[in-house]
Amino acid sequence: MRLTPVLLLGLAACVLSSCSSSGLLNKNANRITSVRTTAYTHSESDHIIYGARTAVGTNLKYGNVRSAAADWSVFPVGTIFQIEGLPYVYQVDDYGSALVGTNTIDLYKPDKATMKAWGVRNVNIKVIKWGSFSKSLSILKPRTAYPHIRRMISRIETST
Repeated sequence: MRLTPVLLLGLAACVLSSCSSSGLLNKNANRITSVRTTAYTHSESDHIIYGARTAVGTNLKYGNVRSAAADWSVFPVGTIFQIEGLPYVYQVDDYGSALVGTNTIDLYKPDKATMKAWGVRNVNIKVIKWGSFSKSLSILKPRTAYPHIRRMISRIETST
């Protein structure tokens, strides 16, 4: 069997990232390809109780810097990234129960029409700065009444 350069690069990336069975991404990577993204808004029925606030307690952002929700055991709170081809910078400042274990990033949109227009897209991202697992834990630990929170905590604690 002849290995093509693309296959060799893929194998090298897998080895360098330790092919972690936990599903955690290589924290040293700057570019991550084919990341599944969805969108959410503060007026969805499952977000109304939180209003336009993030899990860290700040207002949801939709300007040059935009809010994003993720599984904090994969993309820890404070992770800053850019989607290739778009001028905006996203900051992980929120999480969602449906995101845990999916490697999906949920992008904040100001209304349902903009949210629906985004749909589901696989995008390439460039991580500008990785967030903090210890800060993620400090925010999550007082919230252990919820199964998805306990799952994120367990994944962080077993991988760090």
